[in-house]
Amino acid sequence: MRRLNTKKNKTIIFACSILYLLIINTSNSFAQKQTKKYLEHKKKELQEEIQYTNKLLDETKKNKRNSLNQLITLNRKITTRQELISTINGEIGLLNSQINKNTKAINALHKDLEKLKEEYAKMIYYAYKNQNSYNKLMFIFASSDFEQAFMRLKYLQQYSEYRHKQAAMIVKTKKDIDGKIKSLRAKKNEKRSLLTNEEQEKEKLFSEKTEKEQMVVQLQTQESELKKELQKKKKDAEKFEQAIMHIIQQELEKAQKEAEEQKKQKPHKLGLTPEGQELSNSFANNKNKLPWPVEKGFISEHFGVHQHPLIPNIDVNNNGVDITTSNGSLTRAVFEGEVKAIVNMPGAGRFVLIRHGEYLTIYSNLKEVYVKVGDKVKTKQKIASILFDEKDSNTVLHFELWKGQTKLDPESWLYSSN
Repeated sequence: MRRLNTKKNKTIIFACSILYLLIINTSNSFAQKQTKKYLEHKKKELQEEIQYTNKLLDETKKNKRNSLNQLITLNRKITTRQELISTINGEIGLLNSQINKNTKAINALHKDLEKLKEEYAKMIYYAYKNQNSYNKLMFIFASSDFEQAFMRLKYLQQYSEYRHKQAAMIVKTKKDIDGKIKSLRAKKNEKRSLLTNEEQEKEKLFSEKTEKEQMVVQLQTQESELKKELQKKKKDAEKFEQAIMHIIQQELEKAQKEAEEQKKQKPHKLGLTPEGQELSNSFANNKNKLPWPVEKGFISEHFGVHQHPLIPNIDVNNNGVDITTSNGSLTRAVFEGEVKAIVNMPGAGRFVLIRHGEYLTIYSNLKEVYVKVGDKVKTKQKIASILFDEKDSNTVLHFELWKGQTKLDPESWLYSSN
């Protein structure tokens, strides 16, 4: 009984091992497909982004004067190009792995085929030596009893079936080899195409880096002018912040007045109704999922204090993010809410402030506004057109996000595919 249990346990362990190997192979194959699909999708996205950046650069090149935004856009293009080259390298690496696996599989199949042919040759030789029906009958009738005669007859039948199976296995193995060779050739051709593509992208990258170096040299001659622009931008940002704080203060005073009328405690933050609180919670739950305030564009200046991209030892501070987009673009609400203010800023267009419970979003550098104070807006609703800067030939939306009186980094709230 113990011997039988041991045998049974070994059978179970063997079966489990086979099942485990099958699962591993299947999951590896699935992961490989997912990786290939991801790399192809990412490459397509990067190529589209480069095309869009080219469009933005074409707009700025209409003006012969080099601008800081033009340099930033070119930098973005270079970074995207480097990422594209890295993605192509990933595709090549994946193909190399697949080519190696195919080569090993072909070698293994060739060995199997040789063994099958050797075995089949031996069987043919044996069959030839014993092809006489008389010999087969003698083999059966020479049995000591009926049971042995039956077993010998069964053996001859099974031997014949095994020969046919061996022949079929040889044909199948040959077919598998042909299929693997065809797949291997296709992958090698794909690899050659990717290597050519990579070399082309590297040439473009070299050209773009050269263009950037020339642009930096030209812009450095305009350092005094850039410093004046930076000072003006700083003053405009201070006025802008004061205007926002004034609106927030008005909202607080309004909430305080309502609380006093209802003999409630003085509020220390923007007064919220149950509906407003629900909207605020919903907004908070969408962190890193909010749609961008433009359909297409890239962040050309990030939030907070950071070094000036051209002038050394000078830091700039941004209360939001600047998003460079194409001429004629519209800005849209990133979430449902209520328009609380539309303000004209001298020399800086107009801005719209939308309240989403305790959160506020601000869209500035606008030309024509399509909403009015008190309007309830929906997510992705178009609210204004963005100003086109004739001097620098670019279109930049300034976008801010506040929670009460606290400035937040909008980039960490907007949707990211990474």
